[in-house]
Amino acid sequence: MDKYWAGLTDHRRRTSEIAISKLFQDDPQRFQAFSAEADGMLLDYSKTALDETALAGLIELAEQAGLADRIAEMFRGDAINVTEKRPALHTALRASADAVVEVDGEDVMPGIRHTLERMEGFAGAVRSGAHKSATGARFTDVVNIGIGGSDLGPVMATLALAPYHDGPRCHYVSNVDGADITDCLKGLDPQTTLIIIASKSFGTIETMTNAATAIAWLRGPLGEQASQHLVAVSSAQDKTAAFGIPPERVFGFADWVGGRYSLWGPVGLPVLMAIGRDNFRAMLSGAAAMDHHFQTADLRQNLPVLLGLIGIWHSNICGYATRAILPYDQRLARLPAYLQQLDMESNGKGVTLEGAKVSRTTGPIVWGEPGTNGQHAFYQLLHQGTHVVPTEFLIAATGHEPELAHQHDLLKANCLAQSKALMAGRSPEQARALAASRGHTDSDLERMTAHLTFPGNRPSVTLAYPRLTPFVLGQIIALYEHRVFTEGAIWGINSFDQWGVELGKELAESLLPLVQGGKDPSKDSSTLGLVAKLSVPKSAT
Repeated sequence: MDKYWAGLTDHRRRTSEIAISKLFQDDPQRFQAFSAEADGMLLDYSKTALDETALAGLIELAEQAGLADRIAEMFRGDAINVTEKRPALHTALRASADAVVEVDGEDVMPGIRHTLERMEGFAGAVRSGAHKSATGARFTDVVNIGIGGSDLGPVMATLALAPYHDGPRCHYVSNVDGADITDCLKGLDPQTTLIIIASKSFGTIETMTNAATAIAWLRGPLGEQASQHLVAVSSAQDKTAAFGIPPERVFGFADWVGGRYSLWGPVGLPVLMAIGRDNFRAMLSGAAAMDHHFQTADLRQNLPVLLGLIGIWHSNICGYATRAILPYDQRLARLPAYLQQLDMESNGKGVTLEGAKVSRTTGPIVWGEPGTNGQHAFYQLLHQGTHVVPTEFLIAATGHEPELAHQHDLLKANCLAQSKALMAGRSPEQARALAASRGHTDSDLERMTAHLTFPGNRPSVTLAYPRLTPFVLGQIIALYEHRVFTEGAIWGINSFDQWGVELGKELAESLLPLVQGGKDPSKDSSTLGLVAKLSVPKSAT
């Protein structure tokens, strides 16, 4: 593999001074050559420094890494999560009705279909009012209590699909900070509120702490009938039974579905309640379509593979440490946060599948904000800062508000202008002419020329789609899932475990008695000093 990495590095060294805009001058048809489309979704990566040699080298790198075999292993149900000795089969949750997927010789699809039908039946009863509250009222609100994958996915999807909401209002609580659940429950009526407790183990401390607070809130007016307002997304039926939640209101999923990949199953229950069966299934269909594309398309036209290779190019070959996710779609406001977890928890690894130290940089820092808000926040750094940040724009051809089509036109114009400006920049000659036109002269002219110059040559990709529908949202999420997998496969790491989240949890549990007034002189002076500073005098409690 080293020679393929070295070949790409050498090519970058030879071509690094060639501006992206020069690539367009040399090839007026560059867009056609460096874009790809699948089921109406277009990926334009022509505004990067990739040329045919670099792209060929990246594809060869993927082939040498055995990417095609790794893809087949994942969809086949092989135990590719080697540290936990299990498959990563989130894709089975959205597979077609006639699919057969085996784990340890057993077809798991009948169980998946049965769970989905149970979810649809229960959600449909809540939506229609057939499933009533303890007082006989219709449920008007649903509060989902979870954290990590049990929160970020459904929150993102619920917001993204707001035009399709015709069910109960959905709310989300994740942070153990009491302010989160207090602000959520304020204004809700316990007698018409359904609580979903989403924790596979039913032991996640943040989730169960918030659940206890919600149950106490329900018991105010409902007493022991509060359990009738509880639903569990969990595989620990012994623990859910202890909360008085009957099996028909418990929706579990297998350990081969990781939390950050779990939106497609029971973790998506609040989304299903909000948008209904048909729209939820359309979201699954969009993801399944991207799964099929990922498995069958040639690497040169494969959207997830291309997006992954672009990430490798920017991170490892160009040395860019971060990537910005910039959806020009306000309803995708939580997509950057969702992709932060998906990418950084999956590929933020320092050892290979074999346990050896990695020899090159892995997962980049992922961040972002919707446009056009970001333009008035951090785009200054994108355009003129000393850090080059590859950007990923998302934009729909049309919005859901036909009466405001002129605003969507302005949104599109801004998105396209930003990618153009990042690439082209503003030359010193252009800046000098602009400064002079504004009345600057002599030494002031030179000073303002420097300030008005944009270096340009900042890479970006654009993901364009017809409209943000449930199908398209499914495509987008699956695209990024497989992009993360592609990068992880090339780096030779396990994208499906997350040992890095354990240590902080363990230390928090050990520190709680100290925070609550206990003594432990063995702790470091910083920890002891902070505990003392944060201690609340008894008179103040």
